[in-house]
Amino acid sequence: MLLVVGRIGRAHGIRGEVSVEIRTDDPGARFAPGSSLATEDDGPLTIETVRMHSGRLLIRFAGFEDRTGAETLRGTLLLVDSADIPPTSDPDEFHDHELIGLSAVSPEGAALGEIVDVEHHGQDLLVLRRPDGDDALVPFVSAIVTAVDVPAGRVVLDPPPGLL
Repeated sequence: MLLVVGRIGRAHGIRGEVSVEIRTDDPGARFAPGSSLATEDDGPLTIETVRMHSGRLLIRFAGFEDRTGAETLRGTLLLVDSADIPPTSDPDEFHDHELIGLSAVSPEGAALGEIVDVEHHGQDLLVLRRPDGDDALVPFVSAIVTAVDVPAGRVVLDPPPGLL
């Protein structure tokens, strides 16, 4: 599964730098000089330089040495393969892609559906696709999500009455 870690914004200056909207929790690792990032259509981009300027991440990619070339990258999504992202060392912390596709069951083992997305608004929410095809938003809190077993491919949900 390809994950978006950034989106290229406008060109900055005349030497081929672009601003990048960060969409990853580890920008230091994802945007290191010399690393390559996949894109939707144009093949990988290799990072030449990285710097912060006025709170924005500025990157120059190999082969884009001037403003004109850099402008052609605007709007490009920067991607990494989820297989290249190691699991977290904290047993109570998960990457979104690890949760998507897990089966949801009740504490008694009854099938509740499948996790199809994770949303981050005021709090983290699991999007549960019910067996009837409807989606339900489930707060990702320990009182409701009592167990997450990624290797077994399931989460245990103990929702309060009326949530589902």
